Amino acid sequence: MRFPVCFEKVPGAARLGRLGRIIGLLTLLSVLQSCGIMKIAYNQAHELAYWQLDSYFDFDEAQSPRAREELAKVHQWHRKTQLPVYAETLQKWQALMPGDLDEAQVCRMYTDARTKLLAISERSESAAISLVGTLVPDQLDHVKRKFTKLNKEYRNDFMDGTPQDLLDKRVKKAVSRAEMLYGPLEDKQLGVLRARIAQSPFNAGLSLGEHQRRQQDALQTLTPVIAGQSTTEQAAAAVKQYFARSINSPDAAYRSYQERLTRDNCKTLAELHNSTTPAQRTAAVQTLQTYAKDFAALAAQRP
Repeated sequence: MRFPVCFEKVPGAARLGRLGRIIGLLTLLSVLQSCGIMKIAYNQAHELAYWQLDSYFDFDEAQSPRAREELAKVHQWHRKTQLPVYAETLQKWQALMPGDLDEAQVCRMYTDARTKLLAISERSESAAISLVGTLVPDQLDHVKRKFTKLNKEYRNDFMDGTPQDLLDKRVKKAVSRAEMLYGPLEDKQLGVLRARIAQSPFNAGLSLGEHQRRQQDALQTLTPVIAGQSTTEQAAAAVKQYFARSINSPDAAYRSYQERLTRDNCKTLAELHNSTTPAQRTAAVQTLQTYAKDFAALAAQRP
């Protein structure tokens, strides 16, 4: 599950694993909406996921129904097996909100959330394998253009502008996420966020480098499959290996950076939480209660 608060963005590539992650991320993003909107968004998540994937691959008439079918299967699995787990996790987190938190507690929460998202990647491997074997060279060119667009957007969000402008952008996003949980922040909490983000080890250039590495990895994985140079077994193995490299980067320097950034994010969230008022913590408990109930209700719905 994704923390709805102040974790710095470490961008992932648009990759084969996106097939399943889109379902999960749409679920978690929809948590940030009102109850009614959340349920509508989740129930349409497989269709929204299709349109996002189509923006990468530009599916043809034969591929479109197959992609929708595979996404519907992932969605059905997610509703049945993952939403109840999300609800249980949120119920556990509610018990932590009234008291103070330390860095270790938050990191355990983060690790638990990440593990649940990794389950989506594992489940989506078979769907990805089924789809990539139908791609053609022109679609690989479409993916390359999409990557170029994403890299430009990333630079605009995290690299273009004065240091003050970039800091303001990051603080604004962090405040928006925090207020989804605690309600309006006061000057004290705003000060904590700004101070913590200002000294964060977040490195936009290093993150972009990993983003681009994963993009190239995706293209190199897809190329022989599209060119007909791989057997079905070889293609399946290549996709599985790619998923593994996406989850655990082969770049030791990036892995070390990611660990430092995660620990720093845990400390930031702990300090933010510990600066909140009793009323804000009560609001956080109520917010998590609402999310948990919504997840349980969605899990009980028939697709």
